[in-house]
Amino acid sequence: MNLLVCGGAGFIGTNFVKHMLSAHPDYQIVNYDKLTYAGNKENLKEQEGNPHYVFEHGDITDLDRLNEVIKKHKITHVINFAAETHVDRSIHGGTKEFVLTNTLGVQMVLDAVRFNEIERFINVSTDEVYGSLGLDENRLFTESTPIWPNMPYAAAKAGGDLMCNAYWVTHKVPVIVTHCSNNYGPYQFPEKLIPFFVFKLLKGEKVPVYGDGLNVRDWIHAVDHGKALDLLLHKGNVGEVYNIGSDNERSNIEVTKMILSIMGFGEERIEYIQDRPGHDRRYAIDATKIMSLGWKPDYPRERFENGLRETIEWYKSNTEWVEHIWNRKKDEMNTFQENLERSQTQQKSATE
Repeated sequence: MNLLVCGGAGFIGTNFVKHMLSAHPDYQIVNYDKLTYAGNKENLKEQEGNPHYVFEHGDITDLDRLNEVIKKHKITHVINFAAETHVDRSIHGGTKEFVLTNTLGVQMVLDAVRFNEIERFINVSTDEVYGSLGLDENRLFTESTPIWPNMPYAAAKAGGDLMCNAYWVTHKVPVIVTHCSNNYGPYQFPEKLIPFFVFKLLKGEKVPVYGDGLNVRDWIHAVDHGKALDLLLHKGNVGEVYNIGSDNERSNIEVTKMILSIMGFGEERIEYIQDRPGHDRRYAIDATKIMSLGWKPDYPRERFENGLRETIEWYKSNTEWVEHIWNRKKDEMNTFQENLERSQTQQKSATE
């Protein structure tokens, strides 16, 4: 297999590339990444000497570049992680980049897959496209749950998902779409909840919790996610959707208290802040379909604390990695933070 990994320098992509090189040492892995603020080529520095791994710089919205790389490396399979993913950015920082990457970008990859007669393409999406479940609702997201996104990020991802379905029905492009729950693990950009809280605490600061903290997410380790995608590359049915989750629903406040406990802090470090607009109440995944293919998580619900502890220890042992990222993208991060604070102030004023 000659596999093109779009967005392989990001959080989930990095963990996936590492898994694939270990599990399939005879495969050729081509990491195609634009290297935006969340992409870090150095995540895979140890793999650069591997003759079965190569990095190619490029944007998934650039069809000519995609075609060039696919032909150059005789690509047979494609998987797409490339996406704008931070919900707050899609709300407070403008949605244009999200639509360009998450919708138009997917369409460009689909064209490249179609024109180059790729054997199989997996588009990695999110459970957020399904919208929100009620806290007391006895229901899970299944593959037949209607798509009904509530936030700009999720809407842009849904656009890519729908384009995949259209290309399958119209052109028989061999695409599989996956909807995964919240990922955690090493190499996650430190604006996301777990690493963000870890480094807030290490700096002696409080951790901000939106609203009442009761919003529920289903958490999965990035390595488990990667193994599920590996299985679908080999055994998944094209034209279908697969939900990927580990039956690990946790409220935000529960995860926050677990982080505090693991790091030796008390609840006085919690700061409740104004809830964000369109904040979905609960996500929950039914992963029965992919489990029927033989996949199961190494970090199920009962091992979440173990996985969380290992993740926290990784960040504590790799503070230089985080500092390098922050310094490299300091101006962009400061601009986003200013926009976020301005938007939150305006929202608070409007409700008073």
